[in-house]
Amino acid sequence: MTVVIPGLGGPSGSGPDPVDLPRSLKSRGELADRLFRGGARGSGAIVLAIMLLVGVFLTYRASQALGVAKWSFLTTSAWEPDARHFGIAAVLTGTVLIGLVAISIAVPLALGTALYISEYAPRRLKRTLISLVDLMAAVPSVVYGLWGAFFLQGQVVGLSRWIATYFSWIPIFEVTGADPNDALQTTTVYTSSTFIAGIVVALMVTPIACSVMRETFSQAPPGEREGAFALGATRWGMIRSVVLPFGWGGVIGGTMLGLGRALGETIAVYMIISPVFVIQPHILQTGANSVSALIALRYGSASEFGMSALMAAGLALFLMTLVVNFIASSIAARSRSGAGTEA
Repeated sequence: MTVVIPGLGGPSGSGPDPVDLPRSLKSRGELADRLFRGGARGSGAIVLAIMLLVGVFLTYRASQALGVAKWSFLTTSAWEPDARHFGIAAVLTGTVLIGLVAISIAVPLALGTALYISEYAPRRLKRTLISLVDLMAAVPSVVYGLWGAFFLQGQVVGLSRWIATYFSWIPIFEVTGADPNDALQTTTVYTSSTFIAGIVVALMVTPIACSVMRETFSQAPPGEREGAFALGATRWGMIRSVVLPFGWGGVIGGTMLGLGRALGETIAVYMIISPVFVIQPHILQTGANSVSALIALRYGSASEFGMSALMAAGLALFLMTLVVNFIASSIAARSRSGAGTEA
């Protein structure tokens, strides 16, 4: 498009050459495009509105208890709301420990499974493995809880005792009141522990983390894969130099998604642990607690003020998961995952 600027002449040759300026293009687009754009924006707004409403609801219902407890709510271990003596120091510590144990076990399992499915498994076997992993995520929590309480716990006690015997010099593996050299000592000191609950939760979150990691690994640029092989890299060398750096954001996203579920898991943890309201840093020792298990335990018998205290505990868990996910999002945004791929 030729635009003549006043004072600069025109195309007749009476002055300098005309200046070509870009023309702004404005288009409303097709109706389908506008509907899709509006639907996507509306869906995002609805999700944010629901999150905001959940936070407002929890804050409103917890205001009575928080007004009484104030900052001691974060430092008190006992849970006696009717006596105006309550706090989440013990259950919050238990929640974090169960989540960390679960993630420490789930991430290596999920990462190894995702790499095998995306890089090593034969094509005929790949579909079967993907279906099996997805089916694990569909198993109800109560089934995991029953399996953990009545089968896994008896099998893991020996491992707990071995860890306590040889690694008790590490504070978290110490078991108070247990003598590793006494072969006749009862094993109940190792049951209903944070470690056992963490193993069960790890098996529950592994499929979710594995699915996220697998999808990210499968999108690694084929051009870079072939370039690594052309330069003489082994399959593991290609994975280490191409697939893992590209999928770093997926690894973080899957880990944090699993951690979010681990922090909020209720029924399975409730069926396994023996609730205690003291800070229990020894993960192999009997006795543990979590915020979600506390709510499930006391919800049915709570008074009006006790319900407000439970809402305050739920608000703390809600805020903690939000912080974890925001941190994960900021880390994943700096990774290569999602970059354009080569044909």
